[in-house]
Amino acid sequence: MNFHSHQNQLVATAVGASVATACLISAYSAYSRRERRKQLTEEISRSLSTHKSSLDVNSYTSNTSTPPTTYQSDEFSGKYDEELIREQLARNYAFFGDDGMDKVRRGKVVVVGCGGVGSWAAVMLVRSGISRIRLVDFDYVTLSSLNRHATATLTDVGTPKVRCIERILKKISRWVEVDARVDIWRKEEGGDLLEGADWVIDAIDNITTKVDLLKYCHDHKIKSTRIQISDISSTIYDPLARSVRRRLRSQGVSSGIPVVYSTEVPGDVKLLPLPEEEFQKGAVKELGVFDDFRVRILPVLGPLPSIFGLYVATYILCELAGKPILNPLPIKNRKKLYERLLRDLLHREMKLTGETINKLPIDEDDVSLIFEDVHRGRSVIPPHNVPSRPVLVRWDIVKPLTVDNCVVMEFGEAEKHYKESGSREDPLKRPEDIWSCEVKHVVNRRAEELRREREWVM
Repeated sequence: MNFHSHQNQLVATAVGASVATACLISAYSAYSRRERRKQLTEEISRSLSTHKSSLDVNSYTSNTSTPPTTYQSDEFSGKYDEELIREQLARNYAFFGDDGMDKVRRGKVVVVGCGGVGSWAAVMLVRSGISRIRLVDFDYVTLSSLNRHATATLTDVGTPKVRCIERILKKISRWVEVDARVDIWRKEEGGDLLEGADWVIDAIDNITTKVDLLKYCHDHKIKSTRIQISDISSTIYDPLARSVRRRLRSQGVSSGIPVVYSTEVPGDVKLLPLPEEEFQKGAVKELGVFDDFRVRILPVLGPLPSIFGLYVATYILCELAGKPILNPLPIKNRKKLYERLLRDLLHREMKLTGETINKLPIDEDDVSLIFEDVHRGRSVIPPHNVPSRPVLVRWDIVKPLTVDNCVVMEFGEAEKHYKESGSREDPLKRPEDIWSCEVKHVVNRRAEELRREREWVM
């Protein structure tokens, strides 16, 4: 490249200016986040100082003869007596036996995300004999954390979540080794925080980071788990599990990750759609988590995260002790159904096109996506019953067969659909003329959901 050329000099100047601008923007964003965190901490401190406890040392007057209690240090050095350890864990030894408890005590667990789920999992793991545990979370305790966090108290507000968990764990178990990291897990340097782990607990509430962590654990053969327990491929009804499953599938991971999830169908109490007042408060994206800061919060019923955390702890303890819970109640387990649906669709496509087709443009994973996630195992035709003989159908025969142009019907409905649609070369009726505009709106809405999902995942 000729750097004496005027044009090349202009290009180099433009590139340099762009790099400098990007650096300034990044630095300003980091500064802004630090300032917002500082303001939040100051607001919390002011709030606490306004509502001091009657037991605060400053509330004692000169007439008070009894000074406030001074607590002993939680620090412990030296070897803890083995007899005392076995006495403390006596019920666990009775449950798992000596060999099982030896495995539990030698196990190392990393908890990524130390909020309402991760904190309870950490506490119960240590109470049950885990001797080495690493806690990873960038977040700080706020007043709103107190309705669900396992260890946080008012005095912990404004402190890192991992530190308040660490303090309690050392009060519970004198021999436990706690490695508390005020940090955020990133896939670029993820191996450092997961080094030596037998199990990793994913208790993150950011889906992008959650998927990156699970993909990393899957690729590096690290066991990870996230009030049902099953493989990620067998989850159903749970919206978070569905989103994670789709994104993992797009990255080549379709199974092999045990998951704690809920099969409860959403009732009247929902996080979505958001009420209008949430939009009036500002940008709704602030309800999510930034790299190292949370601006706004979503509602959560305090006991629920603890249930998930305790379930995770139980599963890992049984695995470490060599007495695993045998994948209880696999909800879907429909591999043969997917194979049949795909085979039937292949025959229908050959009949429709009049050509021999060796392979369809969709596979079994796509069949699972269409049947379970998009159409929830129900016919697209009102009243959307669960079909006794489900069939996958190309919705618009004029358009190519794709994931968003494929719907679920009952066998009889499919026969009617193909008969009245005609052929690609000589179509008789549009699908909305066969069924109704209402059905067309349902299909279009679900196709749009799929497109948004793809854009989000990719």
